[in-house]
Amino acid sequence: MKLSTTTEMKKSIGVKEAITIIANAGFDCYDLNLCTLHLEPEHPLNSDNYMEYLKELKALAEQLGITCNQAHAPFPSQINQNDEYNEMAFNSIVRSMECASYLGAKIIVVHPIKERKDGLGKVSEKYPSPAMKNSEERFLINMEFYRKLLPYCEKYQIKVALENMWIRNQNYRDSILPSVCGTAEEFVKYLDTLDSKWFVACLDLGHCILAGENPQDAIRVLGKERLQALHVHDVNYREDSHTIPYTMKIQWDEVLKALKEIGYEGDFTFEAVNFFKGFPEELIPDAASLLCKVGRHMMEKLG
Repeated sequence: MKLSTTTEMKKSIGVKEAITIIANAGFDCYDLNLCTLHLEPEHPLNSDNYMEYLKELKALAEQLGITCNQAHAPFPSQINQNDEYNEMAFNSIVRSMECASYLGAKIIVVHPIKERKDGLGKVSEKYPSPAMKNSEERFLINMEFYRKLLPYCEKYQIKVALENMWIRNQNYRDSILPSVCGTAEEFVKYLDTLDSKWFVACLDLGHCILAGENPQDAIRVLGKERLQALHVHDVNYREDSHTIPYTMKIQWDEVLKALKEIGYEGDFTFEAVNFFKGFPEELIPDAASLLCKVGRHMMEKLG
């Protein structure tokens, strides 16, 4: 098992600087954040010379003695009744798969298609279109979407990890409900229906709590074969806090016990992006070092 964290820290810190900070902090790997690649036309990975930029990233990581273990693809993966966006997003996801694979990643997280209002992160009061009126139709839409990615998994030799999602119900005082793969049972249904070594689970531990399920229970239901990646962060049970463990409410001893019980063999990857936001830029390396120490402490309990 290797210790990793996302390159998403502060907006002022670019990917190269983030990789350097992560390496110097003592992490084994970095998780390449490409969540907004499709919305950044000037990003080097959207240029005709994107391979040159990738070579620079790879050379830097090799010099620092660190590797890319996984990546996060652009999202929303699709917006209902918006063909122009969907084509752009799909092409960007494929580009992300290619780039992540070149850098050494074995897994890329690709969000399932969930309920949204007009696309960029806002959920609907009810449903955005007739195509998303119930979970079965939502399931079929996602099956079609992920199966379109299968040829690129094979081409680039990279696994696609589905992630468990949640949603706020604006009709009921912003109460939080499970969305796509938001329960372990539904997560299993998605993966077992796809029935391919190229599709695995990335369990976001904070999302479990928000959707009303203890992460340790979800870990046991998913099991070793399905669960091959993690998004590790703490939450306060009310917000998607994405902060450093042991500062909020997740029962970490129980989570680590469950990971050890199933014989988890994936990496231990932090997505504690909000932990960094309050620090001035000159203290980000120190914050990363603390996050690394917390990760090492947690991994020791896994044996």
